[in-house]
Amino acid sequence: MLRLLALRARTRGRLRAARDVHVGPGVRVTIAPGASVVLGPGVVLGAGARIDALGGAVRIGPGARLQERVIVVSHAGVEIGAHAVLGDWAVVSDVAPTYGRVETPVRAQPLLVRRVAIGAAAMIGPHAAVYTGVRAGAVVEPYAVV
Repeated sequence: MLRLLALRARTRGRLRAARDVHVGPGVRVTIAPGASVVLGPGVVLGAGARIDALGGAVRIGPGARLQERVIVVSHAGVEIGAHAVLGDWAVVSDVAPTYGRVETPVRAQPLLVRRVAIGAAAMIGPHAAVYTGVRAGAVVEPYAVV
């Protein structure tokens, strides 16, 4: 409970969390002005999990579990459905590189920014990276890139 209160104090009101949210040691939540984070009831943030809301809203549904060292990055918005499970070291981001021009280095090409939604009861394996939506009940294998 103390960790959740400390998170709320540092985010200046941009974090809304239910009372029974469990926050592991070393969790970091960064919320830029104009962005927000909403944690539903029963959400578990594992040790070392990181949420970076640089824009839009990050919404994590009731009973969702973010295991150890999960990273969620939002520029346009990320929604994680109820009872979804994100394995250790998984990454969810709404920004992906584009590869439109072969002669231009990737770092110089524009980024594709769009909202990402992970459906209810979806399971994202350890070390997987998700840059697009995942349907409800879907299973993303470990080390996969979606």
